[in-house]
Amino acid sequence: MVFEYFKQPWKALYLAYQVPATCVLLPVWALIYAFPIFRPRPAWSWGHAIMVAICLVFSYTNNAIFVGSVPSLPDHHAIVSSKEAQGVWMDGTPQLITADLKLWTTLSKVQPVRIPGYWFGKKGVVPEPRSPVRPGEKVFLFLHGGGYVLLSAHPRSLTTTISRSLLALSDSVPRALAVEYRLSSTHPLPDRHPFPTALLDALAGYNYLVNVVGYSPSNIIMVGDSAGGNLALALVRYLVENKGTTDVPLPSPPGGLLLLSPWADLSNSHDVPGSSSFTHKGDIMEDMTEYTGFACYAKRAYLGPYGVRMATSNRYISPASLHPLVNARFTDFPRTFIQAGGAERFLDQIRTLRDKMVADMGENKVTYYEAADAVHDYLVFPWHPACPPTLKAIQQWLA
Repeated sequence: MVFEYFKQPWKALYLAYQVPATCVLLPVWALIYAFPIFRPRPAWSWGHAIMVAICLVFSYTNNAIFVGSVPSLPDHHAIVSSKEAQGVWMDGTPQLITADLKLWTTLSKVQPVRIPGYWFGKKGVVPEPRSPVRPGEKVFLFLHGGGYVLLSAHPRSLTTTISRSLLALSDSVPRALAVEYRLSSTHPLPDRHPFPTALLDALAGYNYLVNVVGYSPSNIIMVGDSAGGNLALALVRYLVENKGTTDVPLPSPPGGLLLLSPWADLSNSHDVPGSSSFTHKGDIMEDMTEYTGFACYAKRAYLGPYGVRMATSNRYISPASLHPLVNARFTDFPRTFIQAGGAERFLDQIRTLRDKMVADMGENKVTYYEAADAVHDYLVFPWHPACPPTLKAIQQWLA
């Protein structure tokens, strides 16, 4: 079933079917969801239930496992101009690779390369800052979601809604840099960019902010949604665990970590009967426990030559894993804000991540916000009723 409609003419035929089929379903949803008992979540309003259904169909249709991105999005090969953001090239950092990362890079046969990034500025602010930046100026480093196989840092990508929303919260953080890290793929597409490729690229983005633009690490707020949250955790872990071990000084960890519906466990340790992986069927995420489909493909693509067992034992890949082999500690991590949706399939693993971080860092350094009955990564949907209170909580955390 993987990529069954990826090539023409099947792609066009699939879209020709899916679009009118959705139009036919709309009045059916309108009728069924008039009764709260038939809504995926009885607490949802009629309009809310319909919007989630539409988003689920769009996500399913726009999934690379079926037809590829519609329309296609930019990737790491080139900077695509935009009125909303300023593109910039960032050099790879072979001089900063050491310890486990050096071993994994060798085993995966991947190398650091020059990658693009996109500067976003709040309204009235030029996106790309002057170098060096003003003392005390803060910045967001944004790592987008998409299961490591989808989406982009470019303004056309859905997840950049988050960058725009965050920039509106505080005058002290006028800019965000989104990293266009390399996406993973596997059969039937070519095997490309497995772990730790995205980590190498995230490190390049962080090094660019510190050693090229001139931001103090304490003024960088690292942000990641979904798989981007997983990547943000991995990058912070690398900076924390390997400080002082490279010939060229490794930058200090960032001053803050903002995790939005993070994918914190790529293993199956949370996939047990009664868990959110099974019971939260109203989420926009598909069933993460299936052995076919997007989630399975994303894991296979990202884990590459290591296979799924790597997710069971690796603290950089599954920091919230319940498996005893994963020794993921969070001592010396920066102050952290974790957001979760009460209706998302990742809820149990996010709560485990929260508990682990609090145990190592203390309650005063971990802020947790759970929006009741909210789906996965809901901050990408401006219409979602949980967005305003969540953004308000983040604004208070930033102050």
